[in-house]
Amino acid sequence: MIRPTLTALLCASALLFSTPAARAHEAGKQMAEVATLLLTVLTPEQKAKALFPFADEERINWHFIPRERKGLPLKEMTPQQELLAHALLNTGLGFRGAAKAMTIMSLEEVLYQIEGADESKRAAVREKRDPEKYFVSIFGTPDVKGTWGWRVEGHHLSLNFTIKDGQLLRATPAFMGTNPGEVRQGNLLGLRVLGKEEDLGRELVKSLDEAQFKKALVETVAPKEMITAAEKRVNPLKPDGLPDTELNATQKAKLHEIIREYLDRLRPEIADETWAEIQKNGPVFFAWAGGKERGEPHYYRVQGKTFLIEYDNVQGEANHPHSVWRSFDGDFGRDLLAEHQKEGHAK
Repeated sequence: MIRPTLTALLCASALLFSTPAARAHEAGKQMAEVATLLLTVLTPEQKAKALFPFADEERINWHFIPRERKGLPLKEMTPQQELLAHALLNTGLGFRGAAKAMTIMSLEEVLYQIEGADESKRAAVREKRDPEKYFVSIFGTPDVKGTWGWRVEGHHLSLNFTIKDGQLLRATPAFMGTNPGEVRQGNLLGLRVLGKEEDLGRELVKSLDEAQFKKALVETVAPKEMITAAEKRVNPLKPDGLPDTELNATQKAKLHEIIREYLDRLRPEIADETWAEIQKNGPVFFAWAGGKERGEPHYYRVQGKTFLIEYDNVQGEANHPHSVWRSFDGDFGRDLLAEHQKEGHAK
């Protein structure tokens, strides 16, 4: 068992800005240190809520709707504990992702102000719309040896990480959504947490010529939700759309910009390793459904051999986007864990 140190808390933030060199196991090591530090300040009752066996089915029981969840909510933590929970979150995210995650949580207060205007409904709305109703779950024992994982999840946010022997295996499923997509009242007027994701997709689809768009368009009406929703395992979607081999240089650069917008939510070395994997694994496809203009319901997906991005903005008069990064074989670390088990049987 590793020893928790105050240095772990500082490193959780400081290494987000370090260079990619010489940090192969830093992500997994920091996650274990900060998770252990968090566990040391929890009461036995809190630990009972936060801790699960690694093999527990709860590890893959993920979702992004405002539902009842297992895990330890932020609202049941002391200020010290909550700061350490945020430090754990920061070990998996880059600056952009951390900013998005915290802002998504803050939008629960915006929804409370909108939906709780009627005093008779205010208590019920507060129970549902609470910026501290986000849950931390740790699966297995955080350590630089062995396999464990962790999750931070609540309305419009689900971030899942799997670590083995100090090495981060996978950081999927990774979901972010916002309601409202654009804040249209109050002191956050004009805020669009997922605005870049929306704008980049629209810029690419509008750049396509008629023949390209015909291949990219998979439905004239956007689906009401992401097609894979919160499935525990996903497969490539058909029709797959327009391959990047049929894009010009400018369009291909825009597609890469979309992918990096999602990848760069994660800490830099995770993003860079995943990007290298994508580049080695053949063509990437872009698919679109719905209208091209802002305010029209729309949907897009980007998928390659190993991964899937889905973005959907239909609900709330196309002002309620959902977005997710999935790994076909690697969600929850399945592929690398299976490889490890295979090697163990061989030995």
